[in-house]
Order: sequence, then structure tokens, then C-alpha cells
Amino acid sequence: MNLSQKLCKLCPDATRKPLFNLLRYQKRVFHLSSNLRQKAADSAGETRKRGIKSTLYYVTAAGIVTVGLSYAAVPLYRMFCQAYSYGGTTATGHDTEKVSSMSAVKQKPIKIKFNADTAASMRWNFKPQQTEITVYPGETALAFYTAMNPTDVPVIGISTYNVVPFEAGQYFNKIQCFCFEEQMLNPHEQVDMPVFFYIDPEIVEDPYMEYINEITLSYTFFEAKDGMKLPMPSFVKK
Repeated sequence: MNLSQKLCKLCPDATRKPLFNLLRYQKRVFHLSSNLRQKAADSAGETRKRGIKSTLYYVTAAGIVTVGLSYAAVPLYRMFCQAYSYGGTTATGHDTEKVSSMSAVKQKPIKIKFNADTAASMRWNFKPQQTEITVYPGETALAFYTAMNPTDVPVIGISTYNVVPFEAGQYFNKIQCFCFEEQMLNPHEQVDMPVFFYIDPEIVEDPYMEYINEITLSYTFFEAKDGMKLPMPSFVKK
């Protein structure tokens, strides 16, 4: 299990009752941080510098889920994305203002599945780091995808996404992600791409969503061309 998957495993539980679970997860994050520092100390030269930098920003991401202050999660996550040259912009048409005031709806756990595709002409390797996680409406969650350029030339990609079932799309709020922005990978470069999201608690009030207990988030990467713009999913609020 890599580092990003460990962080994702912490996120759904910690965000349900953040202040109550703070002490419980401090020990786990401390142990994770200690291992990271040891690995960074064993590295040499440029690898060592990059490992230390990765440690600092992954621990920052872990702080989002352990400190449990919802109002701080968005700026901390933005700093994390910017450090790795991700766009880190708020998802257009998604309601991010509820983050500081919403609470988890425990009677409706929802399984989130993750899918990754590439267009026929896209030369990247692209996959989710986790196949699924379980969240409650009203809690934030963090997931990761991995993209790798196996070619000997730089490749610029741009992605779009979809939510299945379609009716659930209006309740799937991505606070920040990597979609609709160009991402350049150098030859043989590999990066982790985070997605920070929540399910709107209003989903439990929709009678059409009563029996929806599973949602699939799917991303597709295309090779970016000059002036290329991908359409937003139709369920996103304009």
C-alpha cells in the first residue's frame, strides 16, 4: 500500500467525527510521519531532497483529515496541489460553501468506486490508486489517481469526468481536482493526482436517490491540443 492510499484510508473515517477522532489518528499520522522521515534520511542527493519535499506535503494532506477543521481543509488542500503544480482550482459549478457547516448523515453510507480511462490517442498510463471507499453524505473525502508518461517525449493531457448513476451527479461535489486543466508529464514521469470531494447531504432527501448506495466516479484523459476545451458534464450547475 503506497502513501496516497494510506492517506485515503484515513480520510473517510476521520472526517465523520473529526474532533472526536483527533487523538485517535494523531498516533497513526505520527507513525506515518516517522516512517517518511526515516525513508527521506536514507535517500541521497536529488532523490533525498524530493523525498523530503514529498513528505512535507503528504503530511500536510494528512493534517486535513486529522485536525478535523473543515473550514481549513480547502486552503490546506490548495497549498498541497500548488506544491505539485496541480491546478488546484475549485470545481466549476460545485457547491463548496457547505464544507464548513455540513455534517455527516450516518444512516446512508455510500460506496464510491473509481474508474480511469484514456482516449485511444492518449499515450499515458492512468489509473485510480484505490478501487473504492465508503463515505457518508456530508463528509469530505480524499482520493488519488496516478498518471505516468511511458514515452520519451513530453505529453500534455487534459481530463473530463462522469458520475454514474447520472442522477447522483448533482450531489457529487468535487471541491478541487485535476479535471479540465492541462497537465504536462515529462518523459517517464509519474505523478499522483488528488481529488477532494463530498456527497451533498441533501441526497438523503431525494426520493429518487433512496436506493442509490453506490456511485462511480470516472475520469478520462485526452492528449491536449491547441485550443482544446472539454465540455462540463450536464449535471453540473451552471
